[in-house]
Amino acid sequence: DVYKRQIEISPKKTYVSLRTKKQFAILQPATKTRFEIGLNLKGEKSSGILEEIKATNSMCSHKINLTSLDEVNSEVFNWVRASYEKSI
Repeated sequence: DVYKRQIEISPKKTYVSLRTKKQFAILQPATKTRFEIGLNLKGEKSSGILEEIKATNSMCSHKINLTSLDEVNSEVFNWVRASYEKSI
């Protein structure tokens, strides 16, 4: 798969970084019941499950909050793919 060959998965202390030449997503537990996917989608408007991060010092511009594995769907994958494509 072309995506697997170009993505570096880098575990950190509190999250996992997904990167090509630059970081495009982070995967992290936010609370005991919520998982967060941070995405670099500067210039993208919040839409559906995609929320803009207001903090100016954040590594990511947007996030997706998940509370169940059942919430991982095509919309989640499409936003991660969009962030990946902006990073290459």
